[in-house]
Amino acid sequence: MQTFSNDNFIIRIFHVHKRYGPKNALIDIRFDVSENEFLFITGPSGAGKTTLLKMLNLGEPVTEGQIIIDGVNLSRISRSRIPSLRRKFGIIFQDYKLIPTKTVFENIALVVEAVGTKRRLIRKKVRSVLRTVGMEGKSKSLPPTLSGGEQQRVAVARAIAGNPRIILADEPTGNLDAESAGIIFELLREFHTRGATVILATHNTELIRRTGGRVILLEQGRLKTSTIIPKLT
Repeated sequence: MQTFSNDNFIIRIFHVHKRYGPKNALIDIRFDVSENEFLFITGPSGAGKTTLLKMLNLGEPVTEGQIIIDGVNLSRISRSRIPSLRRKFGIIFQDYKLIPTKTVFENIALVVEAVGTKRRLIRKKVRSVLRTVGMEGKSKSLPPTLSGGEQQRVAVARAIAGNPRIILADEPTGNLDAESAGIIFELLREFHTRGATVILATHNTELIRRTGGRVILLEQGRLKTSTIIPKLT
């Protein structure tokens, strides 16, 4: 397996297995993620991409093996430290997961408040991230009134609102047209340029070719290959 030459890893995964009863969802997964890397995870449906992202964010426990995030071993972390570790992550889902009865502004404000932002600064921060994703003019709208691309831009704003070190994106362009998908992808590239580590699960090979970088292929719960794809010129 290919690894980076430096040891500045923000994520380390050692012999991780995940089982649901007798079913093996992930089998002996091993790889490292360098700080400020843009990593693609690909593979067919059911390969284990979503399960892996959930375990990184402590949404699912590891059955066997170890995951270390920024020096913290997830198998040994105390419950009291879990919220602070989760604040290192920004999560982007394929189906947005916005609260439909709250405005765009309120959806983002919940995250900004959760990371301990002073009340007097919340409005400024929310406006700033909405401006970054081009959605400032929709701050009073409810999510169901927005297009899919607009909802995903709000979801991106929510993910970055807490200034995460790691962005996990699970098929964020899967339900979008090509133009909207391109916008979302360019936003992810911008946050990567600003210093975030981005892990993007996707079937979209065009996005991978456009950026280039390391691609991890999962098949039937196993890490099949880890390769470097050159950027399309």
